[in-house]
Amino acid sequence: MQYQKETKILTISLILTVGIVIFGYKSGQKLTNLMANNPQLSSGNTQGDRISLGETILVNNDINNEKKTGVKAFGNGNFAAAITQLEASIKVNRNNPETLIYLNNAKALSIGKTWEIAVSVPIGSNLNVAQEILRGVAQAQDELNRTGGINGRRLVVAIANDDNNPEIAKNIAAEFVKDTDILAVVGHNASDVSAAAAQIYQDKLVMISPTSFAKSLSEIATQASQGNYIFRTVPSVDFVANTLSDYMIKTAHKSKVAICSDSQAVDNMSFSNEVTTAIYSDGGKSINISCDFSERNFNPRAVVDRAIKAGADSLILAPHVDRINKAIELAQANKGQLALFSSPTLYTSQTLEYGQANVMNMVLAVPWHPAAISRNYFTTNAANLWGGQVNWRTATAYDATQVIITGLKQGNISRSGLQKVFSNPEFTANGATGKIEFLPTGDRNGAAILIKVQPSIQSLNGYEFVPLSQSGL
Repeated sequence: MQYQKETKILTISLILTVGIVIFGYKSGQKLTNLMANNPQLSSGNTQGDRISLGETILVNNDINNEKKTGVKAFGNGNFAAAITQLEASIKVNRNNPETLIYLNNAKALSIGKTWEIAVSVPIGSNLNVAQEILRGVAQAQDELNRTGGINGRRLVVAIANDDNNPEIAKNIAAEFVKDTDILAVVGHNASDVSAAAAQIYQDKLVMISPTSFAKSLSEIATQASQGNYIFRTVPSVDFVANTLSDYMIKTAHKSKVAICSDSQAVDNMSFSNEVTTAIYSDGGKSINISCDFSERNFNPRAVVDRAIKAGADSLILAPHVDRINKAIELAQANKGQLALFSSPTLYTSQTLEYGQANVMNMVLAVPWHPAAISRNYFTTNAANLWGGQVNWRTATAYDATQVIITGLKQGNISRSGLQKVFSNPEFTANGATGKIEFLPTGDRNGAAILIKVQPSIQSLNGYEFVPLSQSGL
């Protein structure tokens, strides 16, 4: 009897051990195995695999030993050790959203009841932008999971690095579609990347872009055969362009406008086209100076000279997100001669850090600013979580995640179920940018706001973005 009892105990222990190992392997390695069968998803550099729940470090800056150890434990399915090490890593660097996402994933998987979503960002090509988006997703996940999740199920987030490359994004989208555990995707960043991936997601998996403005996404939505699956939490490019044009012509009295856009950035080409139409509608004139940030031999000094010679009194900057540096070089060459205006792309700390006095008084049309909504809980929570102010991309990524969370809470938990919820004209969600509603095209039903670069003694850069209503002008 004693022998049979010991045998029974050993058998149960073996079953439990095998179960834990299998569960850990499935949770921590399933996406890695998918990538092994698709070489195009390999980054080909030190970033390793392109998709991770927590078993691979994708963000390679500011790595500490605690994070390395935690990620290794995660990959081995040892979530208890992963939690301990990742918590220690956050104490060393609390401003790393990848670490917080991996920590929450480890906690959720250790419990075993989860809902899974994914986010795709350009880690390899624009780390600042990628981190801004990840902070929004991480904050929404953290707030939800700290309160017990949805009906006891915590949210798990898979992170992907698409390098803002349309072909890589399409491959990642295909892997997300294959992984039936993933219920929705936050992404992608640049509009040309989102448009490429949207062709894969449409009719299969909801995609909510927090940063893509281009009208091409709306056009994809209108072609959907089984209901639109493509949404975004930024205002339509029409709203952004009209807001900026109205201010330029009617308030700033700048009526001869030269536009510098980027032929390789579909979102800023959309913006350029829409703002040109709006300028003429408002009584102004667009000065054609042939300015393209994607040109190999882009010459900012020559651009400014051509604009002034053509009679322009102002200059609109609309670069690709990965060519912000060229727009800053153009502002430096301008030296305050022409009034500067911008698409939302330049609403980033990089603009202030490197633009300095050359971008002072530049006016931008953007989706959000931390001071634009009074008593905004998101702004306060973000400052407490990350140790400082966050960017509009963080706010709209937070909103994209909140939209998905709101949909999951309504109970129709499936890919097609979420699509039906978001397509309902009565659907609303509350987020960092206020009330979120979608038009039939999947566009955000909302307006842009205007901000201005002003000197600041409180900012490390010496300058800050201030809502136009608070700039004294």
